[in-house]
Amino acid sequence: MDREALTHRTLRSELLLVLALSLGASAVSALISFVGSLTKPGGLKEQAATLNGSYAPGRPWLDLAWQLFGIATALVPVVLVAHLLTREGAGGLRSMGFDRTKPWPDLGRGALVAAGIGSAGLAFYLGARASGFNLTVVPESLPDVWWKFPVLILSAIQNSVVEEVIVVGYLLRRLAQLGWSPMAALVASSVLRGSYHLYQGIGGFIGNLVMGVVFVLLYRRWGRVGPLVVAHALLDIVAFVGYALLAGKVGWLPTA
Repeated sequence: MDREALTHRTLRSELLLVLALSLGASAVSALISFVGSLTKPGGLKEQAATLNGSYAPGRPWLDLAWQLFGIATALVPVVLVAHLLTREGAGGLRSMGFDRTKPWPDLGRGALVAAGIGSAGLAFYLGARASGFNLTVVPESLPDVWWKFPVLILSAIQNSVVEEVIVVGYLLRRLAQLGWSPMAALVASSVLRGSYHLYQGIGGFIGNLVMGVVFVLLYRRWGRVGPLVVAHALLDIVAFVGYALLAGKVGWLPTA
């Protein structure tokens, strides 16, 4: 076996392991959940998908411990990616532009992307749910305790770091090293992003697939996942905190 074949086999194995420990496993879980929702009596919009719920109802300190534990362990695959890229000699997460070298451009670009995608995404979700293609998404159902909003913000940041580092920066790098064409890699990244949102319904899959296409194109243009992490974090923070503040108080926002 030549060295190139061995290298490709190693890279392929590493990629599959990272996905199996993170968003690949989430995609399988989302598919199973979607099948369960489809086969359950009643339409999809009559069912709910809760994103941030309580782990220990009535026990706030234990609940907080579980929330922080979940956020921290979800970031382990990102640490693994950083280790693999450092061992490769690529410079760790800096190789994909996840660092503090350009904070203001990253924040500015991320805010603009979030503003554009956020309004369109909300309209698409409301339309998909009204058409019966989506579950009712409940961004949070945490108790009214002092740590509620900090945990929601931390959860949003964790989601954004995991998804953009793995599904954009790391996946695209590995697929290019394995000889995939730019178009095939774009499709793979976008379909993966859509697939682990299937638990929300068909609308969740399609909406996030489109978002995946946009994010891959922006990453290739800017060469940095930093703005994408910012955009994703802002989108989730607005969704989580906004729902907590508005649920039951405005008529246009669906609740479970």
